[in-house]
Amino acid sequence: MEKFKTEKSKALFEQTRLVLVDGVASSFHKAADEDYPVCLERGYGSKVYDVDGNEYIDYIAAFGPMLLGYCPDAVNQVVIKQLAKGSQLAAATPELYRLSKLLTEIIPCAEKVSYQNSGTEANLHAFRLARAYTGKQKLIKFEGQYHGWADEEKVSIDADSVRDLGDREAPRKLYHSKGQRQETADDVIILPWNDLALLEQVLSKQAGEIAAIITEPIMCDSGPILPQPGYLAGLRELATRYRVVLIFDEVITGFRVALGGAQQYYQVVPDLAVFAKAIAGGYPFAAIAGKRAVMDAGVHASGTFNGNPVGVAAALATLETLQAEGVYERLEFISRLLTEGITALACKYQETVFCTCIGSIGILVFGMNKPAADFREFLEQAALLRYQQFVKKAREYGVRFTARRGRIYLSTQHTEADIQKTLQVIEQVFAELQGGL
Repeated sequence: MEKFKTEKSKALFEQTRLVLVDGVASSFHKAADEDYPVCLERGYGSKVYDVDGNEYIDYIAAFGPMLLGYCPDAVNQVVIKQLAKGSQLAAATPELYRLSKLLTEIIPCAEKVSYQNSGTEANLHAFRLARAYTGKQKLIKFEGQYHGWADEEKVSIDADSVRDLGDREAPRKLYHSKGQRQETADDVIILPWNDLALLEQVLSKQAGEIAAIITEPIMCDSGPILPQPGYLAGLRELATRYRVVLIFDEVITGFRVALGGAQQYYQVVPDLAVFAKAIAGGYPFAAIAGKRAVMDAGVHASGTFNGNPVGVAAALATLETLQAEGVYERLEFISRLLTEGITALACKYQETVFCTCIGSIGILVFGMNKPAADFREFLEQAALLRYQQFVKKAREYGVRFTARRGRIYLSTQHTEADIQKTLQVIEQVFAELQGGL
C-alpha cells in the first residue's frame, strides 16, 4: 500500500495558524500528537477528501453528528427548502411543534423538551433545571466524562495517570484550561464510574445537598467504557431513593445506539436527558428532554438561535430517516462486521485489543482484552501509545479514526466494501506494528 502525501495540508496549516488561534477552530480538530491536521475539502457518504486529493474512509463522523453520512440528501433537501423560507425566524413555527411532538414519542424520558444549540449549553440548562426542581445545588459527575467546555463542566475530564486523580474515595478535581474559574466547580462532586457502593456512601451523607447525578450512559469520551451489568439501573434506584435528578448525557449515544438513545437500549429511564451531535444530521442543534415536573421547574430556555428553523428542519429529516424499517439492524450489522473483523486481525497478529460495538458506536482499546471497569483501570491498562500509532498509520493509508479515544462512528452510508477495504488497511497496519516500523 502507498502512503498518502499531505504536503498541502501542512502548508495550509502553517498559514492558518498565523491568523487563527492554534490553527484550528476547535481543539478537537488537531490531535496533540499531530504536527499538523489533515485539511479537509469536502465529505460525501462514508468518505472525506483532503486538499491533497486523498480519499479517506471516515470513522470520525465530524465527532459524531454524521450518523447519516456526509451530505445526506434527505437532510439537505429540507434545509434547502427552509432556506427559501428563512434561515432564522426567532419565532414559534409549525415544524417546531412537529419536532417536539416527535421527540416526546421516541425518547422514553421525554414528556417535554427544550432546545439549545450545543451539548455544552444543553447540559448547563439541565444542571439549572435540576437545581430549580430540587432546591439543592451540588452535582455528581464521574471521572473521565466530558459534558462540555464551560467552567463548571470541564472538571476531571481527563488525566495523565491514576495518581493525578487522587484517592478513589475522595478524588481530586482536575482543571483543564487556563482562565478556568475553579470556584464554579465548588458544587461539583467527582466520583469513579461503575461503583454503586461508593456512590451510595456519598448520597447517604450528602443527599440533602445534591441536586443531580450526570452521567454518560456509555462512557464514550474516554475509553470508551461500558456500564457494568445493573449499573445504570442501580443509578436509577439510588437517584429515586435519595430524591436526586438523574441526567443522562446522550450527546454521543443519542440516536446512535437506538432511536430512543441508550435509555431505550438499556431500558433505564432518567429524569432528564441531553441530545446533540447526531440529532440534526450535521447541523448545530441540541435538545433537553425530561419528565414534565422537572422540565416545568421554572427554568426558561434563552438564546437567539434556539429552535433555529434550519436546525429544526434538519432534525426532523434526520429522525424521520432513522425511523425507516431496518435502519438500526443494518447499522448493527455493519458495525459488527468491522469490530469482529478487527478482533480477528488482532488475534492473527497477536495484538491485545478489546473491540466491540453498540449500535453505530464501535469501541477499540489496545492493551486490554475486556472492557475497563472505570477510567482509573483504563489509564492503568490501556496501551494509549499503541492506539495512537495505529490511528496514525491507518490515516496514512486512507482510514480515519479518532485520536486517543477508541471511539468508532459508523454511519448509514458505510458499505460492506468500505469495511473490507478498512480491514485490509488495518491488516497492513498490524503487520507494520508487529515489525516495529
